Amino acid sequence: MWSSEVQKDEAREAAAKLAAEAHGDFTESMSYGDYLDLDTILSAQKPRSDQHDELLFIIIHQSSELWMKLVLHELENAVALLRNDRLEPAFKSMARVSRIQAQLIQSWDVLATMTPADYSNFRDALGQSSGFQSAQYRQIEFLLGNKQEHMLKPHAHIPELDAKLREALRRPSLYDEAIRLLVRRGFPIDPSVLNRDVSLPHQAHPSVLAAWIEVYRHSADHWDLYQLAEELVDIEDAFQQWRFRHMTTVQRVIGFKRGTGGTAGVGYLRKALDIVFFPELWDVRTSL
Repeated sequence: MWSSEVQKDEAREAAAKLAAEAHGDFTESMSYGDYLDLDTILSAQKPRSDQHDELLFIIIHQSSELWMKLVLHELENAVALLRNDRLEPAFKSMARVSRIQAQLIQSWDVLATMTPADYSNFRDALGQSSGFQSAQYRQIEFLLGNKQEHMLKPHAHIPELDAKLREALRRPSLYDEAIRLLVRRGFPIDPSVLNRDVSLPHQAHPSVLAAWIEVYRHSADHWDLYQLAEELVDIEDAFQQWRFRHMTTVQRVIGFKRGTGGTAGVGYLRKALDIVFFPELWDVRTSL
């Protein structure tokens, strides 16, 4: 008993010493809250109803937008690195994207704690706003190759944002850069693939499939390209999981009602599951 009390006293003394050593006067220095601008972040939640669950809905979507900002940061970095044949650091950014996607997928579990009745209590407060109007989500899809010009329409009322998205639409995607890398490594990719309009979605081509088959069959000779292919598959796999959890969460909360943005709701999300970013990397599995 005595020994236990001594240990508790020592622990308290150690804790007090650490507290005394910690910087505590921030009148002339930057604090944790200052660095993160927490006043701005924590005051950004502005429910439009008095319903308890609206705060959950807002925070889930705001935090998702923060994660998507980081996804864009990493994908843009990966594109630039691939363009300059720097594969190893590109893999780091791509792997980080996959880890972020895991966080985004899990966020649906939190939102799914909201019941249909909970959501119905404040759904009208959303007006015609909807997640499919997310500009960052659209940029991510463009970077991954799902180029759909008609999806720019919800952003036409903000000229600067519209211009930014149109620029993203016209830039080569992550997969475009991967295919160009295959060419630089000596793989005979058909010129029609290289000279295509990159503002349109990539269509599967036999020459690209043949190149990836060679990479997979002789992975020891093309190890970095093999790793690139698997990093790309990881990203698309996680994206599909995110889409699926989105669809099931929406079905769980609103059933088959139309979405607030005017889409068919679950039907619209179900169609999105058919979109493939890197078709040859899925086809190669059948061909091996």
